[in-house]
Amino acid sequence: MSADTAKRQAAEAALAYIEPGEVLGVGTGSTVNHFIDLIAEKRLQADIPGAVSSSEATTQRLHKIGVRVLDLNDTGTLSIYVDGADEANAHLQLIKGGGAALTREKIVAAASRKFVCIVDESKRVGVLGKFPLPVEVIPMARSYVGRQLTALGGHPYLREGVTTDNGNLILDVRGLDIVDPVALESRINAIAGVVTVGLFAQRPADVLIVGSPGGTQIIDGR
Repeated sequence: MSADTAKRQAAEAALAYIEPGEVLGVGTGSTVNHFIDLIAEKRLQADIPGAVSSSEATTQRLHKIGVRVLDLNDTGTLSIYVDGADEANAHLQLIKGGGAALTREKIVAAASRKFVCIVDESKRVGVLGKFPLPVEVIPMARSYVGRQLTALGGHPYLREGVTTDNGNLILDVRGLDIVDPVALESRINAIAGVVTVGLFAQRPADVLIVGSPGGTQIIDGR
């Protein structure tokens, strides 16, 4: 089974978590693209009064299938948030931000009652940190934040040619073994000039759906 097939498998399982008549949050990335495409294929648009999107790319894809995109300020708490991840550990703590949408993703996740994360099995790890940790930074603080991340033992690199939907930059931090994700999330978020870090540990996923050759595995963290 290819990774793409496994992603589609996980995305299809996530359709069961859609609550008819409820606004949902939709994340960003290749696995989420399958989720959006499957909404169209299964003709579920009528069950979805609207969605809050974590990126401009996702907004365009939702518009294309006829799902109304809403402003989070107008929706209140969301029923579910469906998104992928770059890494996930046994506690359903995540690294996200490979698609540079981490800040909006973190906001939508925080505003949702249930966070359903969809991945293929290659994203499951024992310890977070093999995937470079994304950090969104205010442009004028890039060098300062980089020095602070180096002091924490990381090796930050500017993601060349990337500006986030918020007009900021991404530093990808290599070389971190993240044994205490909650503490590191707080520490990096406290650095002046950091918008947010791509650690989803203080608000981890509630459900992890893993697509694999052996079938779909659903891990409920609650």
